[in-house]
Amino acid sequence: MRAIIIEDEPLSVAELRTTLAEVAPQIEVVATASSVAEAAAVIAGVGHDLIFMDIHLGDGSGFDIFQRTEISVPVIFITAYDSYALKAFENKGIDYLLKPFGREDLQRAIDKLGLLSGGGSASAEHGAPTQTPPVYQERFLVHMGARMKSVTTAEIAYFMADGKYLHLVTHDGKDYIVDRTLTEVGEKLPPNLFFRINRRFIVAFDAIREMIRYSGSRIKVVLHPPLAEGEEAFVSTDRVPDFRQWLNR
Repeated sequence: MRAIIIEDEPLSVAELRTTLAEVAPQIEVVATASSVAEAAAVIAGVGHDLIFMDIHLGDGSGFDIFQRTEISVPVIFITAYDSYALKAFENKGIDYLLKPFGREDLQRAIDKLGLLSGGGSASAEHGAPTQTPPVYQERFLVHMGARMKSVTTAEIAYFMADGKYLHLVTHDGKDYIVDRTLTEVGEKLPPNLFFRINRRFIVAFDAIREMIRYSGSRIKVVLHPPLAEGEEAFVSTDRVPDFRQWLNR
């Protein structure tokens, strides 16, 4: 059983991990997210069977995540407020834990999945086939001279190959160097959020501001943040059909 924790307080994440290891060691935490944007990317890109979700996040409400991506697994909501119970159960919620909660509360919530009583995984209970989806990367290590930083997938606008360098450009316009090839990066990105338009660019859906159709089935992609003066991004002719399908899914 694979779980995602969506919580913006690192201490709460650590405490939940510890309690889970004691109460339900069969549950593996495969990813965490601390914001609505990051959670949407993680849910779309990382295989999972269960979500622990804090309702109050730094950039919005946990309920906002349901508007950003499809959630098809059970959700155990965690919050310091008791006024969201009805809405929680209307949004895939199987239980509602009020902070601070104890081991017994967590075990009760997990028991509802049938895990501890021999009922199998949540996926099996909900009629989903037992299949391990591909696991995509949550963050990328980038270089800034002698310094390094980790950038989450949700922050990435596009990758651009320039000679022997691969640039990672974030939605807020920061440009970093990644020690990978474009092909290697493409294999690690969730395909519903990113598309390789040609030999030089992999773009995030949220970074596309405009598309201009040219003769010969060519499509120019206008990105944000904008490219350097004189730089343009066109979809390769052989990728146009797949690109259209990707936009229309």
